[in-house]
Amino acid sequence: MSELQTYQGAATMEKITSLAKRRGFVFQSSEIYGGQNGAWDYGPLGVELKNRIAQNWWKEMTQLHDEIVGLDAAILMHPRTWEASGHVENFTDPLVDCKKCKARFRADQIPPECVSAKKCPECGGDLTDVRKFNLMFKTHIGPVESNDDDNVIYLRPETAQGIYVNYKNIIQSNRMKLPFGIAQIGKAFRNEIVTKNFIFRTCEFEQMEMQYFVKPGTDVEWFNEWKKRRWAYYEKLGVKMDHLRWHQHGADELAHYAKDAYDIEYLFPMGWKELEGVHNRSQYDLTRHTDYSGKDLRYIDQDDGNKKYIPFIIETSAGLTRTLLMTLCDAYDEEKIADKGAEDDCRAVLRFHPTIAPITVAVLPLQKKDGLADLAQDIRAELREDFATDYDQGGAIGRRYRRQDEAGTPFCVTIDYETKENGSVTLRFRDSMEQIRLPRGELASRLFQEIKAYKRTK
Repeated sequence: MSELQTYQGAATMEKITSLAKRRGFVFQSSEIYGGQNGAWDYGPLGVELKNRIAQNWWKEMTQLHDEIVGLDAAILMHPRTWEASGHVENFTDPLVDCKKCKARFRADQIPPECVSAKKCPECGGDLTDVRKFNLMFKTHIGPVESNDDDNVIYLRPETAQGIYVNYKNIIQSNRMKLPFGIAQIGKAFRNEIVTKNFIFRTCEFEQMEMQYFVKPGTDVEWFNEWKKRRWAYYEKLGVKMDHLRWHQHGADELAHYAKDAYDIEYLFPMGWKELEGVHNRSQYDLTRHTDYSGKDLRYIDQDDGNKKYIPFIIETSAGLTRTLLMTLCDAYDEEKIADKGAEDDCRAVLRFHPTIAPITVAVLPLQKKDGLADLAQDIRAELREDFATDYDQGGAIGRRYRRQDEAGTPFCVTIDYETKENGSVTLRFRDSMEQIRLPRGELASRLFQEIKAYKRTK
């Protein structure tokens, strides 16, 4: 794919942020107080979308793999954890400030000529010298606040280390044999110098990580295997595959722990950005934790003469909130409707895969009167045990369809006077806007069938 490819699609960051607030996907944190920079709240539709993305990932990683188990490690960990991991020493960004306009920049993300001339790219003012800035949030634990380091503790900047320090516990409790994986979804915190592009880069976020422990010498094979599996996952989700590409880390990009690393990048409206990383972390992490903790973290290979060795680790790491932003951008579409009047000749629609849509099916009575509303509520009650449902009886039916399109609801069920007569309902499909008539008793089974067979066509 060309490096010069530009975004092709209806979404812009302005449209996405506007839709996100208007429809209750994402709100600015503490908005009534002017907002907290780098922090966001997920509204009714946003939290449902986020949960479904997480559930989908969790199923893919654990339910579909016998050798992968789950973990939920604590956010607060022993401070020595972060010395062993290298975060205390290496988890830094180069920081410069403008002496004139007080703007703050990462030195590696402004034009080189501005750095060399020590001039601000915004106002032309003088820049401070480059200094290292550690991205971990530091706090204190215990009843007495102190200025010394005796009670310093960090908010975790990643979820991986909680997996590494528990890997021996999981081997013993679950009788795991190599190769095996440990999956985790959880919050992480980074004191970012610059937060931007809506929820793409924030100080508080959630990660979906899986660490796969393998025998030395098999790491390259498993690294390539997990690259294939993660690519196939996005195909299954119906993501626009021409908006995805691989980026291999060069020698100047590789993290201190990595033997090899690739990113899956997505073509966001603001350009190509990292979506998920697949890394060969070598034996670095477990070796360091062995050295710093004094505990023997070698694996005892009972299938190979009880040999002892430190496993290699293949990591897949995706940001949950970043994946949510990708999903919004990827699903957003605007469509002309030729046979409608000027008021309804264009619709905004979110083409979510039905397995992650915040609302699976909306139930809409044609009228509030004549018992249609009560009948619609009865049908919703039948569906809500198996599907995420919504009920809407306000306004013209066309406008209600548009509201559900904008929320990404894949199916709408309309209850009308014919429903009272013969028990049939109208099922409407979001993507095609096609409508079919079917008996009420067949509705649930038809929905299951449509979800399983869903293929995105636009």
